[in-house]
Amino acid sequence: MNPETSVAVIGAGPAGLTAAYLLSKSDAPVSVMEADASYVGGIARTATYKGFRFDIGGHRFFSKSKEVEDFWTEILPEDMLDRPRSSRIYYRGKYFSYPLKAFEALRKLGILESGRCVLSYLKARLFPRRNPRSFEDWVTNRFGKRLFNIFFKTYTEKVWGMSCKEISADWAAQRIKGLSLRTAIFNALWPKKPKDRGQVIKTLIDTFRYPRKGPGMMWEACAAKVKALGGDILMGHKVVGCHWDESECVWTVSHQDHDGKGHRTFAHHVISSAPMRQLVNGITPPMSERAQKAANALRYRDFLTVMLILKDREVFSDNWIYIHDPSVKVGRIQNFKSWSPEMVPESDKACYGLEYFCFEGDGTWNSSDKQLIALATSELAKIGLAKAEDVLDGCVVRQPKAYPVYDDDYAKNVKIIAEELEERYPTMHLVGRNGMHKYNNQDHAMMTAMLCVKNILAGEKIYDLWCVNQDAEYHETGAAGEKQELGATGLRMVPARLKSEPAAVTADQASV
Repeated sequence: MNPETSVAVIGAGPAGLTAAYLLSKSDAPVSVMEADASYVGGIARTATYKGFRFDIGGHRFFSKSKEVEDFWTEILPEDMLDRPRSSRIYYRGKYFSYPLKAFEALRKLGILESGRCVLSYLKARLFPRRNPRSFEDWVTNRFGKRLFNIFFKTYTEKVWGMSCKEISADWAAQRIKGLSLRTAIFNALWPKKPKDRGQVIKTLIDTFRYPRKGPGMMWEACAAKVKALGGDILMGHKVVGCHWDESECVWTVSHQDHDGKGHRTFAHHVISSAPMRQLVNGITPPMSERAQKAANALRYRDFLTVMLILKDREVFSDNWIYIHDPSVKVGRIQNFKSWSPEMVPESDKACYGLEYFCFEGDGTWNSSDKQLIALATSELAKIGLAKAEDVLDGCVVRQPKAYPVYDDDYAKNVKIIAEELEERYPTMHLVGRNGMHKYNNQDHAMMTAMLCVKNILAGEKIYDLWCVNQDAEYHETGAAGEKQELGATGLRMVPARLKSEPAAVTADQASV
């Protein structure tokens, strides 16, 4: 293997496998090391239990990048289904369309509660909270306190594990920009024509593509193509260290198989989608104390999925339902048959995935599988989506480091690490969600890998991977395959705690 053209890839998720496939097509020697002994795809894998398939988090295949859409078609030309998008919000025993439909929401809330919501909204418009600092302040100004409590507070706090009073207003300003009660009512009365869909503010996609046997099918096919092109994919191989030989410009990647036997892979380039904290602590010669401190300060939000097999009573056909009821812990419930009928092998059965957001090591995370299955069964019955006796079986999948946490210092810490890596280890490339500690979606993670490969093959840094556009509208509005433009910073905001100084919110953001 010629180390001048060889590449070691850490992680067989969407970013790692995208890079490996594109490099293999260009005849660059590639070795992929994946810690999981069974699954490729990372968070986008498809787990299986007794023939039932389930998605970890839910992955809609939709991108405004034509390059990404074309990649998916190339990998699975005959196995992509066109699926209708359907999701709702559950609140106080009733279901509300998501995105919210103003008149439907007010009607289902009832005359008394609707009147209170309207009065609350008018109060917020007449007496807005000045200099809104928190997520709660910003959304209350936009919709009124009662609508905030109903449709924003509970779910947001379940996902991020912190009070809405502690989350910066900056996040709300981006995630809900341009939307207000007034614009929602206006769009309900005068809906956009189909040709104007791309202009509808924050309107989510109506359809999406989905592999008929789940997202893992995409990445299993991609891995097979990498192997067919001569690339190596080492399953059950955990990377334990990366040594940089500056004189030879060669990396030695140390990894252990599932039996604990050590292996070494030599390569000129390393593409890492491993958690940034883990990577930094495994590099030798070691990174500076400052960089190690920055890496160890990075935090993550985790979640687990309780998958239940039950008798199919055809209670709901949504892809998923957001649970805004504070009386239960579950945050979101998926119906895998609605993603693809082939996910469920028995027609008289249903397969639901109940998602619980938590921190690794907390009480929820450390509960036994039996306890979690019992909890999910009782909450499913409490919500009214099944009877306890309908549940036949279940299993639990824990997903650590699902979401990078954007705390007050995360950007500073990531910058310290990125700058030192570029200066001292020029052929170490970070891609993907955990690799870059950025809240990437699947297509964004793939795009970082695509641009990384272009840089490697060109022999120079043509593209700045940190500038991949990650605005939430990037995948939620417009047409599939629409031309992608790279943003100035590539920052897709997620909840950050309030800083000591008031968050800057413009007059435009604070207005209806």
